[in-house]
Amino acid sequence: MKNRKTAVIIAGGKSSRMGRDKALLPFGGFSTLAEYQYRRLSSFFDKVYISAKSNKFDFDVMIIEDRYDISSPLVAIVSIFETLDVSEVFVLSVDAPFVSTKSIEDIYNQAKISTSDIIVAKSPHGVEPLCAIYRRSVLPLTQRLLEEDNHRLQTLLDKADSTIVEFEDEILFTNLNHPKEYEMARTTAPQASV
Repeated sequence: MKNRKTAVIIAGGKSSRMGRDKALLPFGGFSTLAEYQYRRLSSFFDKVYISAKSNKFDFDVMIIEDRYDISSPLVAIVSIFETLDVSEVFVLSVDAPFVSTKSIEDIYNQAKISTSDIIVAKSPHGVEPLCAIYRRSVLPLTQRLLEEDNHRLQTLLDKADSTIVEFEDEILFTNLNHPKEYEMARTTAPQASV
């Protein structure tokens, strides 16, 4: 998959339900969940960045700092395209460590035949906007929603030309939002496997 150019791990959230910054929690044989995700994605993307409010990480990684004060994934997407000169980017939440190489490949296979602004995964739980390919064509809409103070990614997906890629395995898209979910995931996580 090394022809996949650019991935960005979204790690700028407040982690309020976890009670501490989940991006910095140990995971999968690495000192942080962020580094675990970074090492996994680096094995099959040319460039991997982390989107965050600041560089809070203890490993060498390129950071895309949010250009706006509010914390939201929409701000991250706007900041990505205002920072990088790329036509498209794969975006993955830092707290979704079980999204597999195969599922990312499935999204890219759909992107090959789609002219949509967004090609996004959908699990049995619903649409997964932080497991998606975003194209630069979505930037004007994201900027407009930001000006309107509408940060809901579902609104972005509804207003943009979006293609859904459906998956049946809900475990792939497990988000580590609460301490119990994190502890369960730590016991089942592969050691830096892709």
